[in-house]
Amino acid sequence: MADVELGVTGSITVQEPVQTRKSMFQLPVQVSLSSPAAKEWFGQRRENIRQWTVFVNTGNFRTPSSIPRLSKRVMRNVEYFQSNYFFVFLGLLAYCLITSPLLLIAVAVSLGACYILSLKNTERKIRIFAHELTLAQQYGLVALCSLPLFYLSGAGAAIFWVIGVSIFIIGLHAAFYNIDAVLNPEDERMDLIMEEV
Repeated sequence: MADVELGVTGSITVQEPVQTRKSMFQLPVQVSLSSPAAKEWFGQRRENIRQWTVFVNTGNFRTPSSIPRLSKRVMRNVEYFQSNYFFVFLGLLAYCLITSPLLLIAVAVSLGACYILSLKNTERKIRIFAHELTLAQQYGLVALCSLPLFYLSGAGAAIFWVIGVSIFIIGLHAAFYNIDAVLNPEDERMDLIMEEV
């Protein structure tokens, strides 16, 4: 038999798979309190805090003269004091956790489990049924396993209490705090003179 040479030319392109099983359950954005976006957001909240003495100045609390003035006042107060209101919410949340020891223990256990998982994840990946789990999936499992513990510790009632009290306190402050006395004192004096006439 004679040797036959064949000339084969061309290019081979390898297409990447559309979606692998590993990336199917990943979040589109990494959510972490240590991420630059979260640090920037908290930094902006901290920078935009108005002075607490101005925030609680009882001399600026007045009932609004009309409903349109009330709605305008609430919008301006929420815009001007939004960082202060955020920290009021955080303070109420901390108060609720401190006064409920069982809820505090439940949160500590969940956060501790997440911390241990993050430490173990740096050493080696965790596998369940021959599938490698991402850190987000592991956190999801911790949250799922923590649900009965949170239910028994009364987390649902605490969340609704914090939201309700926050809305009540922030709503009262936004409705009765006269922001015009802080931002435009001259306009406020003119309005008082016009109301007296």
